[in-house]
Amino acid sequence: MRALFKENVVESIVGLVVVLVAIWFVTTAYARTSGGGGSGYLVTARFPNSTGVSVGTDVRVSGIKIGTVATQRLDPKTFQAVLQLRVANDVKFPTDSSAAITSEGILGGSYISLLPGGDTTMLKPGDEITDTQGAQDLMGLMGSFINRSGDASKAAPAAAPADSAASAK
Repeated sequence: MRALFKENVVESIVGLVVVLVAIWFVTTAYARTSGGGGSGYLVTARFPNSTGVSVGTDVRVSGIKIGTVATQRLDPKTFQAVLQLRVANDVKFPTDSSAAITSEGILGGSYISLLPGGDTTMLKPGDEITDTQGAQDLMGLMGSFINRSGDASKAAPAAAPADSAASAK
């Protein structure tokens, strides 16, 4: 075995480095995605439409990530999406804060945007954000715009006077 190791020292060292980098990558990815539960407190928000949002989606304030979506489920009575948001412990929100599902752009991903309210009472772990706005259906909006732009009923009938003048002769 020692003879084999001496002959392939470079290959053995490269293999060891690859294994160490892989272990570092897995632990970093696990920590960054809050795979271990993460730190922070949980608040609940109900949305009529949560398209584009899943567990691990960013929660942001003013474009800065302050948490993630911890769980997602469907309320069987109201058929709303119930999301639990894990928010950093050092960030406190008034009870009248609002949450909206926002897109980074036409091709970008979705995230939860929190807008702080003005109340002096702060949300506690387990509280619910009641003012929410669901995801906008961009494809539906574009489809309705395209369909309305070719509406023939709104066009002025320009050919009618010319046809009546030709038939009078």
